[in-house]
Amino acid sequence: MKTISVVIPTFNEEDNVNLAYKKVKKVFLEQLQEYRYEIIFIDNCSKDSTREIINKICSVDIDVKAIFNAKNFGFSKSTFYGLTQSTGDATILIFADMQDPPQLICDFVREWENGRKIVIGIKNKSKENKIMYFIRSCYYKMIAKIAEVEHINQFTGFGLYDKKFIEVLSKLDDPMPYLRGIVGELGYERREIFYEQQKREYGKSNFSFFKLYDVAMLGITSYSKVVMRIATILGSIASVISLLVALVTIVLKVIYWDKYPVGTAAILTGIFLIGSIQLFFIGLLGEYILNINTRVMKRPLVIEEKRINF
Repeated sequence: MKTISVVIPTFNEEDNVNLAYKKVKKVFLEQLQEYRYEIIFIDNCSKDSTREIINKICSVDIDVKAIFNAKNFGFSKSTFYGLTQSTGDATILIFADMQDPPQLICDFVREWENGRKIVIGIKNKSKENKIMYFIRSCYYKMIAKIAEVEHINQFTGFGLYDKKFIEVLSKLDDPMPYLRGIVGELGYERREIFYEQQKREYGKSNFSFFKLYDVAMLGITSYSKVVMRIATILGSIASVISLLVALVTIVLKVIYWDKYPVGTAAILTGIFLIGSIQLFFIGLLGEYILNINTRVMKRPLVIEEKRINF
């Protein structure tokens, strides 16, 4: 009998943990009885009662396991680490907010049995905030154009991964893993299943603007050189234009020395223009350096505080 692992990352999801557990278990009890299963909660140091609820679930169901992180190590690291700790013949990643429908697990498993090593869910519709959905869509389109490897549009990580691909993830020595890029770059031929993302049933999203920005910059700095090359090109163009303007100004001042006032407006405009371009790309350069610095330090993805039922 094959085993399916289901990894569910959590952070302050006290309103959704029980719901996620019941919905996932229901799928296996009613539609996938021929498979063994394990449900792995990996909690990223929740401050509410999420851990207490997970503890209770683990105490009554031996098929449910838990990893409690010692601190909050970030969404990407915690999720990636949870995947590498699964032991099933295939691993499914689904999130505790239940915006991604657990019913798709059956479709994932069916495609996996047909020989697909990776089966992923792709959002083609969403009931989330329209502004956020629009911003995400713009980001996906932008990174698809600037990334050097394939970037999967409207993909959150929700999907099924064969044990062979999980082994690939386990061997990666990357302290800043970006799962969406890794699946596109290193993954086997995949099957994509489209679905409509639902609203959160309970609670509010823990993803603030800055957390979303952090994930977005991780994708850009990990898989694109284009941005820094644009900086080089724009810097070169600005330098040439500035040089031409300077030469023209000098010539006009020499010829019409008593009639041609240079004026402070032109000087200030040039300074602010060049300065703003420099500041923008220095900020981007800093993001790249931060990314490099974290990878060079080779720190562990997470430090565990506790394991249950392993």
